Amino acid sequence: MAQAASPARNVILTVDDDPGVSRAVARDLRRRYGESYRIVRAESGEAALEALRELKLRGDQVAVILADYRMPHMNGIEFLEQALDVYPAARRVLLTAYADTGAAIDAINVIDLDHYLLKPWDPPEEKLYPVLDDLLEAWRSTDRTYAGVTKVVGHRWSARSSDVREFLARNQVPYRWFSSDEPEGRRLLAAAGADGERLPLVVTPDGTPLVAPDDTELADRVGLATTPAADFYDLVVIGGGPAGLGAAVYGASEGLRTVLVERSATGGQAGQSSRIENYLGFPDGVSGGQLTERARRQATKFGAEILTAREVTGLEVNGASRAVRFSDGSAIAAHSVILATGVSYRQLDAPGCGDLTGCGVFYGSALTEAASCQGHDVYIVGGANSAGQAAMYLSRHAKSVTLLVRGESLEASMSHYLIQQIADTPTITVRTGTVVESAHGTGHLEQLTLRDLASGRSELVDAQWTFVFIGAAPLTDWLEGTLLRDEHGFILTGPDLSDDGRPPAGWELDRPPYHLETNVPGVFVAGDARAQSAKRVASAVGEGAMAVMLVHRYLEQS
Repeated sequence: MAQAASPARNVILTVDDDPGVSRAVARDLRRRYGESYRIVRAESGEAALEALRELKLRGDQVAVILADYRMPHMNGIEFLEQALDVYPAARRVLLTAYADTGAAIDAINVIDLDHYLLKPWDPPEEKLYPVLDDLLEAWRSTDRTYAGVTKVVGHRWSARSSDVREFLARNQVPYRWFSSDEPEGRRLLAAAGADGERLPLVVTPDGTPLVAPDDTELADRVGLATTPAADFYDLVVIGGGPAGLGAAVYGASEGLRTVLVERSATGGQAGQSSRIENYLGFPDGVSGGQLTERARRQATKFGAEILTAREVTGLEVNGASRAVRFSDGSAIAAHSVILATGVSYRQLDAPGCGDLTGCGVFYGSALTEAASCQGHDVYIVGGANSAGQAAMYLSRHAKSVTLLVRGESLEASMSHYLIQQIADTPTITVRTGTVVESAHGTGHLEQLTLRDLASGRSELVDAQWTFVFIGAAPLTDWLEGTLLRDEHGFILTGPDLSDDGRPPAGWELDRPPYHLETNVPGVFVAGDARAQSAKRVASAVGEGAMAVMLVHRYLEQS
């Protein structure tokens, strides 16, 4: 059985079926290299291969492999040939007797052997260490990457692979992407014993392989918090966009026991934006990811707890307590709740789009796909700021960007500064009065049928990449029967709860609802999910702060 210590360091592996020789080799290696390298030994080729696969999954780097030639079941050359598939950059040394030097010389061509050593190698200062010193120096000069981070193996047109990459990126989890078609991707699949049919494969920094994990399992394994630390809080914030993060920052900084619950990744739609240039205090602009990460760090600095990959499915009123129920049936309770659930992009109902979602058709900016658009023609559907920001960002990579806008112009829906930037970018074309009629492709997007609304004419265009920003729908269906909403699903608050200015039906307090308060006392709304909200990042952050102020007022009077 292979023996390996746990601290992650570069590795020298030795394999010999004779226990005494195995221990002697490991002893000499530790004496010289033990401070800089982890020495792993095995007593059979099979055990050594198992050890190499475990090291591969953990992200450890193997510098040198020393293998005895005469081993039963699998000789040293056969072992090194298979080891080459796992660690192609490792330097390979064969330990052999004088009678087997012919086989060792042949192995130089068969497995690209770096060196062979005759037994015995005493004294090691003359016969072992000089050889290894040269090999280690050569190994250190080669390109060695991929260690110490999460690794994702997937296919370019796998929808779930795209979702996992986006999930990790938006949650600020470093990862390396490997196509299942490239050698390193195939090596990782083989090391994990995965057949490549179910993708993606995610390998965590500690070497745990996850095959096609859901978001909750993925969040657990990469170190994101998914389980609440307590059963009861002063404030539960649902949604991690600008409004929710603003509420978490102000709630925690003002002494409220605060937990923020996010079903996917903090930032919301703003977090997917490639560039926000009209947010106060950032004259040169800031990416949604940067703004989100700063806000998240700020919230946790003040003591807010952030739960990721937890879907809220119910809100219950139990006397003075407000219970938030999760999809797995568990719940947490609090004195007050701020709903900052935001909105999601509406789906294209054109034929073919549903089947190709994540395989060329993306909702939101999907910034992780931008590099793959290099040299391609990209289509963006939508005419608001989010579409304009995506067009500007993708124009850096794509051969061309075509903005498809249903309306007659951009002026009614897009900020003036973005319109000017788009007009000054020669690789961006704006087609107004145009919609997607259908999408076509086998396994991934290949073509779009576009329709001109004025003439009614249709046109078939080649397209591998389409990003959709066509309006937003509030994520509030789970509140049906609990909170009052308008005909579009946006939550009503304060004076909008009734036409005559009176408190809504069932309101039992001797005061009217506060401005951001729903028909349930102690439950507030901030940001895009609120009816009549401004749908801007700055106003969402402001509403999050204002909601906390109203929470304090509610708690003082309760």
